[in-house]
Amino acid sequence: MAINTDKNIYTVVFAAVMVVVVGSVLAFLATGLKEKIEENERFEKQQNILYAMGVNENADEGSVSFVPTDVVEDQFSKYIKEQLVIDGGNTTPDNEAYLIDLKKQLAIAKSGGTPKLPLFIGEKEGKKFYIIPMYGKGLWDAIWGFISLDDNLVVQGVYFDHKGETPGLGANIKQRYFMDDFTGESILDGTRYAGIAVAKGNNDPLNNTKDDNEVDALAGATITGNGVSAMIKESVNLYKDYLETIRKN
Repeated sequence: MAINTDKNIYTVVFAAVMVVVVGSVLAFLATGLKEKIEENERFEKQQNILYAMGVNENADEGSVSFVPTDVVEDQFSKYIKEQLVIDGGNTTPDNEAYLIDLKKQLAIAKSGGTPKLPLFIGEKEGKKFYIIPMYGKGLWDAIWGFISLDDNLVVQGVYFDHKGETPGLGANIKQRYFMDDFTGESILDGTRYAGIAVAKGNNDPLNNTKDDNEVDALAGATITGNGVSAMIKESVNLYKDYLETIRKN
């Protein structure tokens, strides 16, 4: 007996079967690839942290090239000397601090709780780097990154990324020419933790002035730039108590 494919019941049953089949395949793939996905996420975080402190494979002025995944764990162990978790007034070592979900911790902070904040201390060529993770909101979705500071709280490097900013506009926060502008800027304005503003109409488009707490904005990406400014300022203030100990030392 032939199946009447014109009936509504056929369409409903067919759709239901396809949902079950596709869902089962996706669940199987997700389970089977879970370890690989988690490994790639670890590698990516390590690459981003190292990039912010200047450990990368950049070959020219325009490239953004990370330490390769096959050596990133060794390089991370080599250059990152300490991983810390700041929990209120307590600071404790934690070799997996880089795996902390900063988005969740910031939500805890905004609800009045005490977040667990990861911080990384790196060393390269006899110099110390204090690397702070950041998380914020761009025009369309999340933005995040890392900012690396020296003993004087001067920026030594940054790395930014995004989930859904506009290509050619806000998405350019992860371009080399934008990230490099932050190097040499101070997060302090006198004794105030000011962060660094992405300033529209900045009078220093080549970013030669390093004592104004500003970098030049991205054309056509005002809201994304404001998000980067807010992200840096919020992160700096969250870590202010720890940064004060660096200044005093």
